[in-house]
Amino acid sequence: MSIEVNKLTKLYGEQKAIDNISFTVNKGEIVGFLGPNGAGKSTTMKIITGYLQPDEGEAVVSGISVKKQPLDAKATIGYLPEANPLYYDQYVREYLDFVADVHKVPAKSKKERIESVIQTVGLSLESKKKIGQLSKGYKQRVGLAAALIHDPEVLILDEPTTGLDPNQIIEIREVIKALGQNKTVLFSSHILQEVEAICDRVIIINRGKLVANDKLSNLRSQVNSNNVLKVNFKEPLEAAWLERLSSVQLVNKLNTNEWELICHDATEAKRQLLELALQQNLNIVSLQTGGQSLEDVFRSLTATT
Repeated sequence: MSIEVNKLTKLYGEQKAIDNISFTVNKGEIVGFLGPNGAGKSTTMKIITGYLQPDEGEAVVSGISVKKQPLDAKATIGYLPEANPLYYDQYVREYLDFVADVHKVPAKSKKERIESVIQTVGLSLESKKKIGQLSKGYKQRVGLAAALIHDPEVLILDEPTTGLDPNQIIEIREVIKALGQNKTVLFSSHILQEVEAICDRVIIINRGKLVANDKLSNLRSQVNSNNVLKVNFKEPLEAAWLERLSSVQLVNKLNTNEWELICHDATEAKRQLLELALQQNLNIVSLQTGGQSLEDVFRSLTATT
């Protein structure tokens, strides 16, 4: 296994940013790492890459303990952090040459390697500019190129499509899919459609705890059985009316009069909805079972109960 996370815990004062998390990612896998803001995704990635030390547990990359042999472990990792650090006064090729030297890329193959990653991430037309002259999307591509420059075994990508337009997102998606054929890729994203398009497996954390680690198909079927209802009323109503229904776990407003309900028991929730409609003189336009998208999965597993 290329990434092994064993019982990681990280404290900030009395708050547990991550709480006893364990998972593995194998070579040739592209795994999406998901969670709400503040769930602990970036903290976990920083521990895997050696930027933070855990309070408990251990991360192992390519068979190397990040804690015991940090430099050796880092040599096998390509890391694109959420806050992409770049030297804006350097030219693109100048910066990549610098990063290649940091990673001790052999001089005889360095130029060829720089040209290869520039082409891979789609920087050819912008490669003669200073980094500070680039758009946010192209700056993100420079960060990805830097993560790839030493041909790492493992890629850790924290929000890799931030700032990209729809066409660029599709291009980077194809790059990640191609890289995943012979590398280990763990990446986080708030764009759930992006994760669905790239990944077969997702890991979801919530409030520092692991709440899912499975194939998308399995998670979708679990959410279907966990009962997600979508109800559309003719009239407006207060969310509190729906939240008071005993069979409803979480209420999400989709549109003006359309609501998504994550339920303990869908059959009972339907009965309670009909009672509510009668009591409040409401008209139900449509009522259907949902729970087929990653968004439904995410909402269900990260719901506040």
